Amino acid sequence: MEIDTALARYHHLQIKEIMPTKEDMPIVCINDSVSDVLNLLRTRHHVWVIDTKNDNNLEGIIRYLDVIDFLLPPSKHKIYMGSSTSILKSIIGGANTVKEILQPNPLTINQNNTVLEVLTKMEQYKVQIIGVVDDDNKLVGEISLKILIRQFMDLCLGPKGC
Repeated sequence: MEIDTALARYHHLQIKEIMPTKEDMPIVCINDSVSDVLNLLRTRHHVWVIDTKNDNNLEGIIRYLDVIDFLLPPSKHKIYMGSSTSILKSIIGGANTVKEILQPNPLTINQNNTVLEVLTKMEQYKVQIIGVVDDDNKLVGEISLKILIRQFMDLCLGPKGC
């Protein structure tokens, strides 16, 4: 298969066709403890936050680097006029639950969108992972640059290759 043919085919794949199952995702509920997040972040680079396991409403994300705010003492946080949120996210500042340390409004894309649309969004926002939601805006998966690379390589390494 020629590279331009492979790319065209690849770009038209729907996200839901290539994303891993939700069971493989790092997910916590909004009222879980911060220690639950830290346990997941030992081996993952992010954790998705939902309201409850039954509803799957996406509330936020906690990335590996976000934990720095949690671990720093309040005296080390940079404070600017009108903001003390990073201090409140520290362990010494009293953060105990996921709700207190999450980054709200994570970037999402609908599962029916194409690979080309997710790549465009990743490039626009300079991110490597995006939450995948259904038509009711419920978290159903995630798509990362790593997954996209793997999918393209699988397509190219098929019977005819690229």
